[in-house]
Amino acid sequence: MAANRSNLTRIVLSAVSLALAPGAAEAHVKWFAHYDVPEQPAPLHQVFNATFSQYVATAAVLLWALSYLERHRLGVVLTNSLDRLSAGLKPTIEALYRGGTAVFFIALWVLGDVILTPELKTDSPVIPWLQAAMALGMLWRRTMPLSALGIAFLYAYGVYAYGIFHMLDYPIFLGLAAYLALTGLDLDFFGLRPVDVARWGAAFTLMWAAMEKWAYPDWTYPMLNTHPELAMDLNSRFYMIAAGVLEFSLAFALIWTPLVRRSAALVLSIMFASAVFDFGKIDAIGHSMIVVVLISILVDEKPDTRHSPLLAPVAYGAALAAYLGAYWGLHALIYGTVIW
Repeated sequence: MAANRSNLTRIVLSAVSLALAPGAAEAHVKWFAHYDVPEQPAPLHQVFNATFSQYVATAAVLLWALSYLERHRLGVVLTNSLDRLSAGLKPTIEALYRGGTAVFFIALWVLGDVILTPELKTDSPVIPWLQAAMALGMLWRRTMPLSALGIAFLYAYGVYAYGIFHMLDYPIFLGLAAYLALTGLDLDFFGLRPVDVARWGAAFTLMWAAMEKWAYPDWTYPMLNTHPELAMDLNSRFYMIAAGVLEFSLAFALIWTPLVRRSAALVLSIMFASAVFDFGKIDAIGHSMIVVVLISILVDEKPDTRHSPLLAPVAYGAALAAYLGAYWGLHALIYGTVIW
């Protein structure tokens, strides 16, 4: 029993360390290192090791615990603290989306050869000017849906140029397009507010990105070799497993109950901001829109139906199984690789 408690303590402390010093945990490896999407991912039997199981189990317990606290006095105290922390930002959320989107697409226009994210390159002379026009569309509510159409077009162009598997890294842009269109037209999406659609897009993006840390840890190892401080003296393989579980767990939390998702948004915002110090301007540009979405989640006070805390680990496990199956299964379907 004592050994089990010691192991749990070690896991929790290392997870906290990763959250406080993220480095490569939140850097998008495709922007900084060699990658090959059709390459055979690590087979699933290599992913399902003891370290992976321990971290997943610990994350499930922590999700249950925070969901439980949310229904009690301490949860009220934490919620009130988040309300005070974010009160000044709440009235500015639409302006933050519009301003953030404008700055993002102006940055891409300046770069000149990028489709939505740094590794998606284009030789088209039209796309940079399209992105400049999309930035201009943020000045008026009535033109926001046109900019949303531009984002959808660029996403479709990315699918054409790079394939659907690669573009599944970025459903956040579809969520952003939905936010801009719905806000500009003053609509919701089958009862979901624009900010909720953007939130789900961010969660889907980060849960999918976590799969890459387990499927292709070799892509990140060169970064850890050149920046050994990022792994905090942890074994590289161990670090990638832990970082993947941390990212997936925080991403799943974004679709859970208010205190859980707001807490996750705060942690993720700090992690993305911290990564800029290691990876610079490209990281800042590439992650700017996801930080905007995370801030909107952090300040969102809207209460909703709170699920039973016991549902948290069940839903978390189901989401993890679904993403593992979808990632490896779709890769096998498209590229003919071996799953197990």
